[in-house]
Amino acid sequence: MVSILPEELLASLNEAIRCRAVQIQQLACLIASDFPSPPNLVLHGTEATGKSLTVNALLKAIDYRSAVVRSKECVTTRHLLERTLTEAQNALGDSARPTDGRCESISAFVVQLQRLLQGQKKFLLVFDNIDRQRDAAPTLLPALARLGEIIPSLTTIFIITYPRPHLFHKPGIPHIHFPPYTRAELLSLVCSSPLPLQPPTNAFATPPTNTPTFSEADLNFLYPRFASAVHDSLAQPASNTLPSLHRLLTRLWPPFIASILNNQYSPREFSKLMVRNRYLFQSEDPLKENIIPPPTPNIQPQMSHRISIKQTLQLPTIPAQLLVTAFLASHNAPKNDTLLFSKLSTSRRKRRGGGAVAPRTPRKHNKNAQRKITRRMLGAQAFGLERLLAVHAALFRLVGEDDDNVDSRRRKGAAGGGGAEILTQFATLVGMRLIVRAGAGAGSGGDSLEAGGGKWKVNVGMGYVRQVARGLRFDLENYLLE
Repeated sequence: MVSILPEELLASLNEAIRCRAVQIQQLACLIASDFPSPPNLVLHGTEATGKSLTVNALLKAIDYRSAVVRSKECVTTRHLLERTLTEAQNALGDSARPTDGRCESISAFVVQLQRLLQGQKKFLLVFDNIDRQRDAAPTLLPALARLGEIIPSLTTIFIITYPRPHLFHKPGIPHIHFPPYTRAELLSLVCSSPLPLQPPTNAFATPPTNTPTFSEADLNFLYPRFASAVHDSLAQPASNTLPSLHRLLTRLWPPFIASILNNQYSPREFSKLMVRNRYLFQSEDPLKENIIPPPTPNIQPQMSHRISIKQTLQLPTIPAQLLVTAFLASHNAPKNDTLLFSKLSTSRRKRRGGGAVAPRTPRKHNKNAQRKITRRMLGAQAFGLERLLAVHAALFRLVGEDDDNVDSRRRKGAAGGGGAEILTQFATLVGMRLIVRAGAGAGSGGDSLEAGGGKWKVNVGMGYVRQVARGLRFDLENYLLE
């Protein structure tokens, strides 16, 4: 491909924008030459592939007037059109004709833009992320694509993510594709500016005095291998973009080099560093975006994993009781409520021998009998709110009468502490998505705790509920029928 730009300018652009040499030449041939440019041009590609960066760098390098409008900064279509006029007027400077600046419609925008660009040889108008414009009408993009037919000196550049068929309702528009960066390109980009081999700077902390110093060769040896390990273990399956990879490297670099700064290992001992810090590449916590700084990573990931699970299972008493009750109501048939939760049924089972149910006489096997699937295998079934409240009152009253310690008396008092508090805690569980609405009213609005209460079902598995029941000292298996 013949280069339109001078060799020095092209080399500086390729140095500033790496791995995009083909796209720079294609874009330069279409807009940087003295020949008439196409009225429309589309740059498309996934996020973080250098589309906006390439266009902005090329527009600064050429001599033509240009304006860039970012759609994410515009709230409505009218805001977009008025912002476009303002940017075009600022780009023209003193030679711009005065305009009203108000655009009630796309027709008024075309008239004012035509008056503004009258007498210009070539003007480049860039709409960045125009496919994500808020409150955009379906005719906005086709109308903007027709601007070149009315204003001959105007070239409109659209930067979009994915070019849908018939997006502009106009054939023959040149498209330039920005493909995602490959593994080698990502590693070359992040290794071009490696992170320093020193403790993280903090304006409020006293800098350490005995920090060892390392050469640039040590950093060039260690950082590419570290970036390659992070990309292969975490970034490739989860966050395969340049900004996300850079954020991931920024998070994992300080704990990875902590043993080097403590003089335990040297930067050349990469294999030993990987063995010592293998927990960094096995956990998915660095992938979670959070404004709160994460705690100091533990060298024993299994112990920290158990602690985090235990903390997530700590619910207050009444929500924990309601969650256990909802699980039992979802996995037991209503016809068995009297057998499982009735006080009379419990006393009878105790007289028969310590709560054990008397053995039944085995029935003769019938070959024609239909095999039934257990209710637990069918998943959570819907239950009514009135049934949940009745089972909750009966169930934890029985638990309180079986135990005489302080915890059982506290649970008993909490269970009978008024319906309003219980409904409030039930609404909290619904907000946490531990209990979800079921039936025809699952997607309807209105008060979900109105008269009748609708149908509900539990949204967690048995392993979670079993851990919650253990925190209540409640034996879940005794109240489940196969």
